[in-house]
Amino acid sequence: MSNLSKEVSQFVDHISKRNPHEPEFMQAVTEVAETIIPFMEDHTKYKEANVLERMCEPERVVMFRVPWSDDQNSIQVNRGFRVQMNSAIGPYKGGLRFHPTVNLSVLKFLAFEQVFKNSLTTLPLGGGKGGSDFNPKGKSDAEVMRFCQSFMTELSKHIGGYTDIPAGDIGVGAREIGYMFGQYKRLNNEFTGVLTGKGLDFGGSLIRTEATGYGLIYFAKEVMDEHDDSLEGKICAISGSGNVAQYAIEKLIEFGAKPVTVSDSGGSIYDPNGIDTEKLEFIKELKNERRGRISEYADKYKGSEFHQDITPWNFKVDFAFPCATQNELPLEDAKTLVKNGCKGVFEGANMPTTDEAVAYIRENKLFFSPGKASNAGGVATSGLEMSQNAQRLYWTRDEVDYRLKMIMKSIHTNCVDYGKESDGYVDYVKGANIAGFVKVADSMIAQGVV
Repeated sequence: MSNLSKEVSQFVDHISKRNPHEPEFMQAVTEVAETIIPFMEDHTKYKEANVLERMCEPERVVMFRVPWSDDQNSIQVNRGFRVQMNSAIGPYKGGLRFHPTVNLSVLKFLAFEQVFKNSLTTLPLGGGKGGSDFNPKGKSDAEVMRFCQSFMTELSKHIGGYTDIPAGDIGVGAREIGYMFGQYKRLNNEFTGVLTGKGLDFGGSLIRTEATGYGLIYFAKEVMDEHDDSLEGKICAISGSGNVAQYAIEKLIEFGAKPVTVSDSGGSIYDPNGIDTEKLEFIKELKNERRGRISEYADKYKGSEFHQDITPWNFKVDFAFPCATQNELPLEDAKTLVKNGCKGVFEGANMPTTDEAVAYIRENKLFFSPGKASNAGGVATSGLEMSQNAQRLYWTRDEVDYRLKMIMKSIHTNCVDYGKESDGYVDYVKGANIAGFVKVADSMIAQGVV
């Protein structure tokens, strides 16, 4: 083991002992440490200030009880969280996730990633994340409202327009944001942009729903441009069938690519004929309005296949876009993608590729964009929503879309600046980590030991 590898291992062991039983958080820390510790060897001011260890420790973690009554008047209890990770470059910013799998490890991983992602956007936003183990699926609107009001009653004490501005995430859409915003307004007697992802009638931004999916494909297009290639005619595998997947598919179609897969927790669809605009509208109606299962796609469109036990990564494609959830693309699937001639993997979800799979993809010199870079379009547009709220303005769809494109272009440029190797290969993991780290680390040093 080299001295550098030993130093990375010692650092990870040290953080692991302070954060036992938090595998998701440690996965995120390990991935960052592997690129940042070698960088700090050549830039000793960061090592001397112990910046990376300080970044691994949240500035504040809030955990609280969320009691609420269901429609049968039975009292339920969930657990709420807010992890305020780092505010060196701006107020905490990051989504709220309502899902049974939510725990402190998941939220610390998401908050840690958010610090780097927000730094990359070029906007003055710190990193945070929050949520609850509440599951909105199968709940009535009245139950969701009562839960959201109880959740916000406690959370409101810890957030604010210049302190912490939450947004949506898995399980938190326009309905949940609306209920929480209403309760915050009621408690604080002020109309302020303390949440993003709001409805258009009360401070929301155009393209916020589409932003993560659009931004992902804008980033992929920048990668193609950097390497004198294009998305036109490329066969693409997409996982998931929610907002990110839907709008990634929409933009891929616009750029002339051929999406052939979608999925949900029940299985995967493979459509060798390609998903066109008409089929995409069916997916949107199925998932957004009827809350149906993706298997219905195969019933409607002849020639398509539904596979209960096969992931979207098992078909011959040019590019893969994991857009569902963390660790959905393991090593075996990465090997299958490489074997089938896949040229690149672009993350639309947060950390959807396992560490082993990322290492294999990078070893084989595929294009690989980490979520902290390529899925930053969502938080970027949240930042644009904050700007509009502050100015009491609404920008047009074209204005927001243009700003989103420019942010994704800037993120790509920063990744290339720090990640381009001597043989011309761009290590986007290294580039994104270092570019995100430098801005936050310099701010932390400038502000002293706080």
